[in-house]
Amino acid sequence: MAVYTEVSEHQARSLLNDLHLGELTSLKACSDGIENTNYFASTECEGQPHHYVLTLFERLTQAQLPFYLHLMHHLAQHGIPVPKPHANAAGNLVLQLLGKPAAVVDRLPGRSELHPGPAHCAQVGATLARMHLAGRDFCLQQPHLRGLAWCNETAPVVLPHLGDAQKTLLQDELAHQNQLATTPDYARLPRGPIHADLFRDNVMFDTVDGAPVLSGFFDFYFAGVDTWLFDLAVCLNDWCIDPKDAAHLSAHAQTFLRAYSTVRPLHDAERALLPALLRGAALRFWISRLWDFYLPRPASVLQPRDPTHCERILRERSLHQRSFNDLAGAS
Repeated sequence: MAVYTEVSEHQARSLLNDLHLGELTSLKACSDGIENTNYFASTECEGQPHHYVLTLFERLTQAQLPFYLHLMHHLAQHGIPVPKPHANAAGNLVLQLLGKPAAVVDRLPGRSELHPGPAHCAQVGATLARMHLAGRDFCLQQPHLRGLAWCNETAPVVLPHLGDAQKTLLQDELAHQNQLATTPDYARLPRGPIHADLFRDNVMFDTVDGAPVLSGFFDFYFAGVDTWLFDLAVCLNDWCIDPKDAAHLSAHAQTFLRAYSTVRPLHDAERALLPALLRGAALRFWISRLWDFYLPRPASVLQPRDPTHCERILRERSLHQRSFNDLAGAS
């Protein structure tokens, strides 16, 4: 999250009143993330406090937004813990504020777990599988906008900023992923709506009887229709590595995959291609962070993320692919 467009308390109060969500009591800009303008808004209604996230969309268009917000609504209707979007009097989930498309969704309780253990991974894995299955009958279609086509378009923009070894790594991996996408095994991969950005900071855990309990997935604004395996690879590349050196955490990964597979067993093609998709997911986020790092947009609150972290993940996944073949077979 970031702030590119300043929202005053008066402007936020007016919008929340139109949605009948109570009287604004606090408004705080958010600094996490990089894509949209986000504020935490709290209200009071009939003596009870309520908490929301107000988002102004800086890159996504009015035409693209219904997919994300209706997907969140659909998943919530199917019992998946996600923020509920709020509609205006006309029933629209896509709102307008300061000339930009906007949304107001419930703020999930709890906090993100930035140092997860296997128990956290198990909950995320099982919930991710439930989310994939719940999305099978979602009626809207929209491609994953940061998929392979986007990587092909963006790579030439970031290449001039890289050293020779980095250029070789990026170009070789991109060629490998393009070739992979033409294979019969890739065509057989199950597909549907995916989150596509389910990092540790996009999941919340609450505490119940002293134990962490997953309270929800949020920030669906990279979602799209793609392979479920890509979603799984994104998670394994974040939840199941050591953030200091990108080393593989075997216990985390095995627990994650077992929990996922208990709800939705992996197909043979998914098992075969998991190591390659781990590399593809690392490549996608490396290109994205290079783009944001070297071609930043002005924002009053912004914390750019280090692209070298995703480069390390890609190198680690490439060097130790045999161990990930074993991991896929053990799931």
